[in-house]
Amino acid sequence: MNAAFHEYFMKMALREAEKAAADGEVPAGCVIVRRPADPDAPPAAARILARAHNQPEGLCDATAHAEMLALSAASDATGNWRLADTVLYVTKEPCPMCAGAIALARVPLVVWGVSDQKRGGETVFGIFAHSGMNHHPETVAGILEDPCKAVLVDFFRRRRAESADRT
Repeated sequence: MNAAFHEYFMKMALREAEKAAADGEVPAGCVIVRRPADPDAPPAAARILARAHNQPEGLCDATAHAEMLALSAASDATGNWRLADTVLYVTKEPCPMCAGAIALARVPLVVWGVSDQKRGGETVFGIFAHSGMNHHPETVAGILEDPCKAVLVDFFRRRRAESADRT
């Protein structure tokens, strides 16, 4: 799979992140697709299994991160909790909770837009590479990094401005 393939699905994840922002949620979006057998296949060859965005506030559930919701939906779509032969796209690097769930679900490839240098499940905590994990997904970081970062920066800039207006 090439960069254009990854960008196609990251754009879908970005649309999910925008839905989260519109709902007042931290803007993270996730898409899980079935990985085509042919690595040179076009995006149309990949079946979309799940799309989700952050919803902890709306669902009143600390675990309602985009990745967790997408993993559940993809498992429902496939009838299997083992998500072999899939690719998970997420706008922001998975947190430790999500990284653990992704590894346990046997997702072989995780692609994210912007890394989280404070709470990143891989860059900070090394969960995907941890020797105690029985599955070690490959990762690709930095796909559409600028727009993924912009949606987060804009969201928190607006939130700070709204907070300042109330004082």
